Amino acid sequence: MKSVIILNDAPYGSERTYNGLRLAHSLHKQDPEGEVTVFLMPDAVTAAKSGQSVPAGFYNVEHMIGRVMSSGGKVLLCGTCMNARGLLDDELIAGAARGSMDDLGKASLLADKLIVF
Repeated sequence: MKSVIILNDAPYGSERTYNGLRLAHSLHKQDPEGEVTVFLMPDAVTAAKSGQSVPAGFYNVEHMIGRVMSSGGKVLLCGTCMNARGLLDDELIAGAARGSMDDLGKASLLADKLIVF
């Protein structure tokens, strides 16, 4: 199954991004042959910034995104949203990539499931 998960919220504060990434990981566990694409929009693009440091015992979305990609998932970021927040390509977690609405549109048309957080 092909799934697209769209995340909109900042990585910390609300737990929507956290839960969306948990779902992405769970989808892979349930269907190792499936394809998962996570598309980060508005403030969620900051979730893919490398070098995050959080208090001990607190979840780290940088690690969670890395886990999604290490299991074969794809992580794309809205380029316009990155620009609006001053986030540069070289600040991203290795493997995460700048995307576009065209990329999201193509992935959505090919997806069996489209989930928005």
